[in-house]
This record gives sequence, C-alpha cells and structure tokens, in this order.
Amino acid sequence: MARIAGVNIPTAKRVPIALTYIHGIGQSAAHTICETVGVDPAKRVNELSDAEVLSIREHIDQNFTVEGDLRREVQMNIKRLMDLGCYRGLRHRRNLPVRGQRTHTNARTRKGPAKPIAGKKK
Repeated sequence: MARIAGVNIPTAKRVPIALTYIHGIGQSAAHTICETVGVDPAKRVNELSDAEVLSIREHIDQNFTVEGDLRREVQMNIKRLMDLGCYRGLRHRRNLPVRGQRTHTNARTRKGPAKPIAGKKK
C-alpha cells in the first residue's frame, strides 16, 4: 500500500485515479503530476517502483498544499470572513448558503431538515 501525503492510496487503481484520493488533488492535477514525474498514467499503483512513489511524494510536497494544511487554510479563510463581519462571513455564521442561492425554498442541505411552524396552515 502506497502512502502519499499521509493518505493510503488504493493499490488496484490507476495512478491518476488513486492520486485523487488525496484532498487537494483533482483529476487535472493528478494527470499533470504523472506527466511531470514521468509515470505512465495507465500504470496501476501496485506496479509502481519505490523510486516512482518517492518522486510522486516529493513532487506533491513541493508543489501542492494538500490534506491537513489545505483544510486548515480553508477554515482560517472562513474564520477570517466571520471575524470581519462581512456578508459572506455572516452567511457562514448562520449556516446559510453563501453564494447567492435562493433560500425561500430549497437550501435544505445547508439549513437542515424543515422545521414545522406552529399554526401555519393553508
């Protein structure tokens, strides 16, 4: 089992697909990593040599913010917005949609299950 950036990536999958299991690496980034390191994208993770795994790990450490550092950075950005008291920060604080979606109906993922209001009838 290959361990890259603190994540055990699946061994039976192709390298670009397996790299997407790391938080902060998507499909396009995974393909560019394979390209720059010189790993065949059709190769499976269990077919990689130790040197190839090491080169992938070093490339990710040098060029990407992943896993814990990325999560911490995102949380700090949200906290900064909340401390500023800007509109986006207030939406985060109230646990409502941040990017202008309607909330009269929908937004149930963000708001949680609907709460019945006493005495409201049609």
